[in-house]
Amino acid sequence: MRVVVAMSGGVDSSVAAFELKRKGHDPIGVTIKTWPKEECGIGWDKLCCSLEAVQYARSVAEELEIPFYVIDLSEEFSREVKSYFVEEYARGRTPNPCIYCNSKIKFGYLFRKAQELGAEKIATGHYARIVEAGGNCCLAEARDKWRDQSYFLYDIPKETLPFIEFPLGEFDGKKVKEIAEDRNFMSAGRRSSQDVCFATAEGGYREYLNRLGAGAFLSGDILNASGKVIGRHKGIASYTVGQRRGIGLGMPEPVYVLKIDPENNAITVGGKLEAMNRKIRITGLNWLTEEKLNGPKSFEAKIRYNSKKAGAVVTPCGDDDVIVQFEKPQFAPTPGQAAVFYNGETVAGGGWIEEVLE
Repeated sequence: MRVVVAMSGGVDSSVAAFELKRKGHDPIGVTIKTWPKEECGIGWDKLCCSLEAVQYARSVAEELEIPFYVIDLSEEFSREVKSYFVEEYARGRTPNPCIYCNSKIKFGYLFRKAQELGAEKIATGHYARIVEAGGNCCLAEARDKWRDQSYFLYDIPKETLPFIEFPLGEFDGKKVKEIAEDRNFMSAGRRSSQDVCFATAEGGYREYLNRLGAGAFLSGDILNASGKVIGRHKGIASYTVGQRRGIGLGMPEPVYVLKIDPENNAITVGGKLEAMNRKIRITGLNWLTEEKLNGPKSFEAKIRYNSKKAGAVVTPCGDDDVIVQFEKPQFAPTPGQAAVFYNGETVAGGGWIEEVLE
């Protein structure tokens, strides 16, 4: 079977390509070029699509004796991911560009390119699984729960699931590292790619936003939960809901960011109990196991990648909105982040946290 495998130059995607070849498939290695022409050669070490990454990916492809291509999706990446990133921060929200990159770029544009190459499937080095249930293909958690990345994949178009391979879904990270070292892959000692891979030059994402004139770093008021001004912030893009460190207040007790108000250029802070919430509204839904909810339904839900799943009732409240009522209060649901719903190990779907209700 001909399979296009997205190769970032890292250990995981390298071993994914190796596993496909070992199982007798016909893999084609592809690295996505997401940087524009004027940024070529910068060589940021965290960039999962840098020139260095291309070198690492190409060396593995040569070792495996498989075809290798670099596909330029820089315009699509800028339009779909970078613009979204900047707009979300300007709105006082905390974006999750990895989710957008997966659904729009890897399993969107690259998937269509793979079909043009005559591939039957597309594969990546994500830790997740495609399983069959009731005659349908479903997205499920990886066996290695510590490395599971199903949260970042919930927004994949449902119709693409039958055409996806996750070769590392049954592996643990230690085994993957051992395979890379045994094969003496050039990528064996390379660090994993980082979040916000396109904004990792000196100064990080703050400098990236400043260069684009996002206007998200104007100083403003810090308010307490009663609305009293108790300090000044460095710009709303410097903060995220639930943040404790770096707020810049000398308070006797720890305080957390409770709310970001872009309209008034203000942030509200308070104690940890005030950051606990039970009800949120979700928009931009993508269902993988449901066609549409006709009434309340129970799921387990995650409101951030590294949080534990928590029992919740999901109730439709519009064509593309649901209300999520958790059984127990959750710490700092963050507008702009994803809420992902699970049935056991299977991803039912998810959407974007729009607002905290109580």
